[in-house]
Amino acid sequence: MKIFQWMYDKALLWAKHRHAERYLAGLSFTESVIFPIPPDVMLAPMALAQRHKAWRFAWVTTLFSVLGGICGYLLGLWLYEPLVLPTVEYLGHQETFAKVEHWFTTYGVWVVFIAGFSPIPYKLFTVGAGLMQMAFFPFVIASFIGRASRFFLVAGLMYWGGEKMQQKLRDIVDWLGWGTVALGGILYLVYR
Repeated sequence: MKIFQWMYDKALLWAKHRHAERYLAGLSFTESVIFPIPPDVMLAPMALAQRHKAWRFAWVTTLFSVLGGICGYLLGLWLYEPLVLPTVEYLGHQETFAKVEHWFTTYGVWVVFIAGFSPIPYKLFTVGAGLMQMAFFPFVIASFIGRASRFFLVAGLMYWGGEKMQQKLRDIVDWLGWGTVALGGILYLVYR
């Protein structure tokens, strides 16, 4: 079943849309607060479709992701009890959030940098940083460095890979997609 290849082809078409950069900014912002889909899924095809704008797209993704992270920080700081905690309880993620709190006390600002760069859900750490009342400027600096490192790496790979990267991704996107679905299912079962 070639569902991911079809989605990949559509993503490349949408990446050339005149409002694509705005959508990228919106996705980058919301992913840092609540949305589960990382902006890489939009950044990569956009950087492939318009290689001359790859670095601009990386900047847009980084800046709006950090702004969303600041929003998440403020949610954790000011609205944890009335808004965030009921949502965490409703979704049944109390244990996950307890782990995030533990990581903050153990690793401090480094956990924000790691979450900003890695595929770990960054939104948990933005809200957690506010909840733990982490110093604001170190939070912003760690977020910026982590997010910029990740998004410029993605844009760079697409920029330097060019047409060969585009075709190679198209050839393996179904394997990657189904592998990600399987990994997500396994992680769900393990952490459930």
